[in-house]
Order: sequence, then structure tokens, then C-alpha cells
Amino acid sequence: MTVQQAAGRIGEAPAGSIGTVVRDVVPVADGVVAIELVPDGGGPLPAWEPGAHIDLLLGPDLVRQYSLCGDPDDPRSWWIAVLLRPDGGGGSRRVHALRPGDRVPVRGPRNAFRLHPAPHYVFVAGGIGITPIRPMVAAAVRAGAGWTLHYGGRSRTTMAFAGELARYGAQVRLHPEDEHGPLDPDAVVAGAPPGALVYCCGPAGLIDAMTATTAGTAGTAGTTAGTLHVERFTAAPAADPAADAAFDVECRASGITVRVPPGVSVLDALEEAGGVIVNSSCRDGVCGTCETGVLAGDPDHRDTVLDDAERAAGEVMMVCVSRSIGPRLVLDI
Repeated sequence: MTVQQAAGRIGEAPAGSIGTVVRDVVPVADGVVAIELVPDGGGPLPAWEPGAHIDLLLGPDLVRQYSLCGDPDDPRSWWIAVLLRPDGGGGSRRVHALRPGDRVPVRGPRNAFRLHPAPHYVFVAGGIGITPIRPMVAAAVRAGAGWTLHYGGRSRTTMAFAGELARYGAQVRLHPEDEHGPLDPDAVVAGAPPGALVYCCGPAGLIDAMTATTAGTAGTAGTTAGTLHVERFTAAPAADPAADAAFDVECRASGITVRVPPGVSVLDALEEAGGVIVNSSCRDGVCGTCETGVLAGDPDHRDTVLDDAERAAGEVMMVCVSRSIGPRLVLDI
């Protein structure tokens, strides 16, 4: 099968998606390519802000989320950077096979990793986690905010955009593990000035370590030094299904009520028992595609998208993983 044949099957843009065309493919590190996407047929692309991601519809059952890492002020193109994972689910292999001229339907952009205003930022990136952080750095520079970037990777050759970022001098601290050992979360947080917000993206181990180090300081913009915002590549550890209780979900707009049994997600129950289709992608509580408004009830949040303030407000939930604390939820769907 040729790349063009594969892309031809990718290229049909379903309802609700945006047709894009690959304009450029650029190697930016060992095993990492940057892909430039432009509108299929011309016109501007939807606006986005640092931290946003898009869904690439790479096949009938192959949807993957990638952070936008280019310039938010350029409506003519989107850039993503993707690490090849030979033992992964196939998304990165399909992306690495793309060539200029291939058509790729896209959904989004959406942003669950928004950059809040602050006098100072501490950015922490591990490996390909640099992708959402790159435009955040540029935004901090434009805003005149103070900032530092701690960027870790296996080696310099595996760290995308490392050479470009080095132009910022001492504000960028590269931590190639083969030269200096792993990035130290304790040192990163200890050096954060008062009022700083910490933004971290990378492997689960790095995010777990940063979360443990900043325990007790998480919150919303403008709170204590060390406030942590994270974006994960993978889902948080799943809760024990044996501990789940059944509950009812009233779909106010659809006029139906669905019973959600233990071990079954709200998303699946809505689709299978009620015929209510919710847009979804990861089904792991990572991407934010299935965010649904909550009109009544207390959600049991199990996603990695919402921050503490959003969870406390209880106005939305990710129906692919989150459940109900009480016997009934009323959703705006």
C-alpha cells in the first residue's frame, strides 16, 4: 500500500471535521517529525491559544490527539510534532507516513491546558511534552512575563526544538538524561518565584513526580507559588469497577433517562441504552472531547482534563470516565 493510497482513505472529511492538507513534513529530533497542516480549499483555520490540541482522524477507528505547537497568530497553518512509537496503537506510524499533499480530516481545536495570566511561569517538559509548552513560552515572552523552562529528554538528539529554544539563554534549562541525569522536580519547584504558575507536560512518571512535589499548592491562576497545571499523554489509573454503584442519568434535552450500571461508562450507557451519541475520542478522560454540561447532581470526576476549580464547580464532566457521587445526574444533552 502506498502512502497516497492510505491518505486517500484518511482524506474523506466527515461531518463536524475540518479538511486539511499536509504542506510540510520536517524532522525535528530523533524519531520526531513536525507536520504542517493547511486548509483544504483555502481560507483561515480556526483560532487557537497555547495549550490547545486537535484530533487527527487517521482512519475509521483511529483518532489521535496532538498538541498544536506553532504560532497561534498564524491562521494559515497548524503545526504538530509527533514522536514515533513503534509499539503504540498505530497513530504515530500513520502520522510519520504522511507526505505533502496528503489530506487529513481534523476536529478541534480544543483547550484543556489553557495558559492563565501570571507574573511568572515555570514550564516543565519531558520529551515530546515540549509541544504544548513551545507556544506557551512564546506567549510568555510576548506578555512580558517572567519565565523559565526545564526541558528533559533521553539525549539532546531526542529533544525536539531544543536548538531553537536554546536561543533564550539561561531561561531555558536543558536536562538531557545521558549528560546530567533526570530532571529533578524538587529543584524545579524550589526555584519557583512567588506567584508563579507551573505548567507541566510529559510522561506519566514526570507528571506524577511534579504532582507529588507540589501537593497542597494546586489551584487556579493567581494562587500560591507552585500552582500546577498538567497535561497527560495517558489516562490516570482507573478506579476499581467493583467500587462503582449504579445511578441514573437524565438527558434533559433528549427527554430520556438511562441507567448506568457498575463498570459501564456514562458514554457507553447513553449510546447503547439511550441512543444518545456524544462526540468522543480518547475514551480515557484525557482529551476533553466528550465534555458535557451538568444541570444537577454531583459528578465523580475521574478525568485528567479539569482542574480543581472546574471539578469543584461541577458544571461539566467527561462522560467517558466520570460517574456520579449520588443516585442521579441531569446532563445538558
